[in-house]
Amino acid sequence: MSCCTISLDVSISSKLSLNVSSLRNGSRKTSHFLSLSYWRQVLLKSEEMLVWLAIMSPLTQWAKGRIEVELLGKGHSDLGEVAPEIKASERRTAVAIADLEWREMEGDDCEFRYGDGTNEAQDNDFPTVERSRLQEMLSLLGLEMYQVQKLSLQDSLQISFDSMKNWAPQVPKDLPWNFLRKLQALNADARNTTMVLDVLPDARPVEKESQMEEEIIYWDPADDLAADIYSFSELPTPDTPVNPLDLLCALLLSSDSFLQQEIVLKMALCQFALPLVLPDSENHYHTFLLWAMRGIVRTWWSQPPRGVGSFREDSVVLSRAPAFAFVRMDVSSNSKSQLLNAVLSPGHRQWDCFWHRDLNLGTNAREISDGLVEISWFFPSGREDLDIFPEPVAFLNLRGDIGSHWLQFKLLTEISSAVFILTDNISKKEYKLLYSMKESTTKYYFILSPYRGKRNTNLRFLNKLIPVLKIDHSHVLVKVSSTDSDSFVKRIRAIVGNVLRAPCRRVSMEDMAHAARKLGLKVDEDCEECQKAKDRMERITRKIKDSDAYRRDELRLQGDPWRKAAQVEKEFCQLQWAVDPPEKHRAELRRRLLELRMQQNGHDPSSGVQEFISGISSPSLSEKQYFLRWMEWGLARVAQPRLRQPPETLLTLRPKHGGATDLGEPLWPEPLGVEHFLREMGQFYEAESCLVEAGRLPAGQRRFAHFPGLASELLLTGLPLELIDGSTLSMPIRWVTGLLKELHVRLERRSRLVVLSTLGVPGTGKSTLLNTMFGLRFATGKSCGPRGAFMQLITVAEGFSQDLGCDHILVIDSGGLIGGALTSAGDRFELEASLATLLMGLSNVTVISLAETKDIPAAILHAFLRLEKMGHMPNYQFVYQNLHDVSVPGPRPRDKRQLLDPPGDLSRAAAQMEKQGDGFRALAGLAFCDPEKQHIWHIPGLWHGAPPMAAVSLAYSEAIFELKRCLLENIRNGLSNQNKNIQQLIELVRRL
Repeated sequence: MSCCTISLDVSISSKLSLNVSSLRNGSRKTSHFLSLSYWRQVLLKSEEMLVWLAIMSPLTQWAKGRIEVELLGKGHSDLGEVAPEIKASERRTAVAIADLEWREMEGDDCEFRYGDGTNEAQDNDFPTVERSRLQEMLSLLGLEMYQVQKLSLQDSLQISFDSMKNWAPQVPKDLPWNFLRKLQALNADARNTTMVLDVLPDARPVEKESQMEEEIIYWDPADDLAADIYSFSELPTPDTPVNPLDLLCALLLSSDSFLQQEIVLKMALCQFALPLVLPDSENHYHTFLLWAMRGIVRTWWSQPPRGVGSFREDSVVLSRAPAFAFVRMDVSSNSKSQLLNAVLSPGHRQWDCFWHRDLNLGTNAREISDGLVEISWFFPSGREDLDIFPEPVAFLNLRGDIGSHWLQFKLLTEISSAVFILTDNISKKEYKLLYSMKESTTKYYFILSPYRGKRNTNLRFLNKLIPVLKIDHSHVLVKVSSTDSDSFVKRIRAIVGNVLRAPCRRVSMEDMAHAARKLGLKVDEDCEECQKAKDRMERITRKIKDSDAYRRDELRLQGDPWRKAAQVEKEFCQLQWAVDPPEKHRAELRRRLLELRMQQNGHDPSSGVQEFISGISSPSLSEKQYFLRWMEWGLARVAQPRLRQPPETLLTLRPKHGGATDLGEPLWPEPLGVEHFLREMGQFYEAESCLVEAGRLPAGQRRFAHFPGLASELLLTGLPLELIDGSTLSMPIRWVTGLLKELHVRLERRSRLVVLSTLGVPGTGKSTLLNTMFGLRFATGKSCGPRGAFMQLITVAEGFSQDLGCDHILVIDSGGLIGGALTSAGDRFELEASLATLLMGLSNVTVISLAETKDIPAAILHAFLRLEKMGHMPNYQFVYQNLHDVSVPGPRPRDKRQLLDPPGDLSRAAAQMEKQGDGFRALAGLAFCDPEKQHIWHIPGLWHGAPPMAAVSLAYSEAIFELKRCLLENIRNGLSNQNKNIQQLIELVRRL
C-alpha cells in the first residue's frame, strides 16, 4: 500500500482549517463549508492538487451521517416506486456525496496508473481544472455569450450569407454554426470538426485575425502564477481541432430546451449516438435529457411469440426496452465505442454511431465531455439477414473512467440489464470500487486486455469479485490484439441475446429519469414552465376517449356547418367571375351563408378549446412553446387515425360507379392535432366577422377579435399554421387575412416576403425536403396526414435581408395532388385545381415534386393555364425524387425534356377544360423552363441502408443543399417574380 504525504504551507493550511465539530453540531455556516464551489475557490490558490483529498476526508464522515443517497429498489418497472423529487438545494449535495464516496474508496491508495493504448481522458476530476476548462472551451467556441440568454431554435434557423455557400470552418468560433447547419441538412459529416488552416493571411477578416491573437493567450501574466497555468496550456489552441464530443456538450449547454430537442432529433435521423446525461463539469450539476428526447418516434418490426408480426410506431421515451451499458474502469486498450458500433452494425457495413478513436479527430483529448452518457438503439426491421436482435435494445456508453464519474456509473447500474466493464487491470483500488456494488442485481461482464505481468493480480481480485458481483468465469472475456474481432463481436451479441431470452429489466426513458432523480441528477423536464404546460395538456387530453366523438362534441364548428358554409362561399366566389350573375341567386347564397354563420356564432367555445386558448395566451413564451409541444405528443398518443376507406381507394381517387366524390366525408383520415383547435378558433373568428360585415353584430360586441393575434405569435415562434383547411380544401379567407394583418403589425418594418410553395404527388417527400432544406417542422410520415396546406415563417438575418431582397420567407407545404383522368374526378378534382392555382398564384417560387417522369398531376396543368391568363408565372423547380434505390442515376437530358412534356391527351384535356380548344402547349413552354438550366433536379434516395437502422444518405443531403442554394440565388437575382410585402399578399389572397 502506498501512502501520500501532503505538506501544506502555513498560509495555505490556515485557509483550509476546518472546524469539524462545528459542522457536526449543525453550525449556520454548514452549507457554506459544504459547498463545493467554496472549496474550489480556496483550492484555486493551492499548488498542491492532492489537498482535495485531505480536505474531504473529515467532511465525508459528517456528510454521510447527514444525507443518504438511496439505492433504487426493485418494483413494478424494475426500478422501484417513483421517489419524491429531490429539492434543488439538496441535489448538488447529493452529487457531491457521490463524489466523496469515491474519494473515500480511494483511501490512501493514491497511485493513479496511466497506460498506453487509450485516447480517453485520464484525470483525477479536480474541480478547479474542470471548471476552468469549461469556461475556456466556451470562450474558444464563441459560446460564452449564450450562458445567460441561451441560443434559441429560431436563431439557428435564420437565413444568412452562409446559407448559400458550402463553407468550411476556419476558426473554432465557426464550429458550432457549421455543426448546426450540417445537422439541419442531415449531413452525415456534421460531427467532423476539421478546420481549414491553409487560408491565406490576407483572406481572413481582420477582426477574426485579432480575435485569434487574443485567444492564444490563455492566462494573464499579471495573475498569480501559483495558479495551475499548465492546465490551460493543454486546451486546444485556435489551430487545434476540437473533439466533436466537446463541441456537442458546449453547444447543448449553450442552447435552450427547444434547440436541444431539435439537435437531438436531427442526430437521431443521422443515426448518431444521442446524449442522455449531459455533464456540467463546472457545477457538477449533470442533466438527464428527457425533454430533448421527447420528439423522437421510431418504427420497428414487432414479432410476438405467437401471432403475426407487424410494424409498430412509438416514442423512444415511452417504449420499454432492455438496456446494456458499456463503461471503462481506469485504463482500457480496447475502444468501447468501436465495439458498440460493431455490435450494432449488421453484416460487414459498419456505421459509426458512436464517435471513436479511429475516426478523424477521434484521438483529440476530450476537455469537457468526460462524464457524458450516450444512448443508441437497435430496432428490428423484420428481415432475418439484418435483424441482430429480435426486439428493440438500448445501448449506453459512459465517456471517461467510472471512478471519476461515479454518479453516472451508479445510474447505469440501476437502469441496465447488464454492464460491460472494459479495463486492462484490476487492482485494489478497482476492487474497492466494485465491492461497493455488492447489493446490485445487475449482471456484470468484464472485457480485459491485461498488461504483461499483471495476470496473477487480475486473477486474484477477479476471484474475490465472483461472490460479490455474483459472476462466474463466463462473465470474463479477454480481448488482445490477436483476438479475432468478428468472433468477439458475435460473442458479445450472444451474451446480449441470452440476457434478452431470460427475464430481464426493461425500462423506458421515463423510468430512467425517475432513477436519475433519485440519485440527485437534474432532469431537464422538471422546470416549472414545462410541468405547468404538461398539466394543462393532460386536462385536455384526458377527456378524449374517441377522436371522432371528441371532434363532434367539442369542436362543433368544424362539422356540417363549416362544410356547408365552405360550399356556399365557393359558389358565391364563382358568381364574382360570372359575366351577368343573377342577383336573386346571389341574395339567396348570402342569406344561406348568414344563417350558417349565425348558427356557428350561437355556440360558445368548449372547455377543451378554452383550455387550449389559455395555453397559447400565456405571457411566458417558453411555457407557450412547451404547451404546444406537449399538445402535439399528447394528441398523437390518444387520437390514433382510423381509415375510413381501404388504402387502394385512398390512392386512386376514383369514385365508385364514376360518380362525383362525396365531400361530406373527408377522403383522407385526419388524426386529431393542434391544427384542429386552431381551426376551431378560426371558425369562431370567421362567423363573428361575417356577422359584423353584414351588420348583424355590433363591432363592440366582438369576443374573438384577438384570435388572429394569438395565431400570428405562434407563427413567429416557428409553429406551422394551416392556410387551407384539410377537410374541405378551402381557405377561411377572413381568418387568414386577419392573421396576416396581425403579422404585419408585429413585424413592423421587416414585412417584405418571398413565398415558396411545394406541390406534387402524395408520398414524394415534399415535407421532408422542406424540413431538411430549412430546418422546418412540417408533419411527415407514411400514414396519410391531413390535406390542405400549412405555412411556416423563416427569418432572414438583418445583415443579409438587403442583399436577398426580403426580410422573411413564407414556406407553404401542401398536400398531394392526384394525377389521372380529369372528367371522372368531379368536384374533388376542381377543388385540387383551385388549390394548385391558389398556391402557385401566391408564390414567388414553386417546387413541384414528382415520383415518376410521367406523373404530373393534372391539377398543375390547370393551374399553369389559369395563371398564364392572369400574367403571373412564378419561378418553377421540378424535383424528381428517387424514393427507393439510391443507386439509380438522374435522368438524362432527353428524359428531362420528357418530364416537362406530359402525354398529349392529358394536356389536351386540360386545355379543353380551360376552354382553350386545341391551342394547348407543352408544360415546358408554359413554365418557360429550359431543362439544361437547373430547373429540373434529381434527388437521390433519403436512406442509406434499410430502415429503421438506416441513416440519411449523404448524397440526399448534398443534393438538397444545392437545391436550396439555387432557390436562394434565384430569389437574390430577382428570378422569382416580384417580392411582396404582407399587405400585397393579403390583396393577392383576396383576389385569388
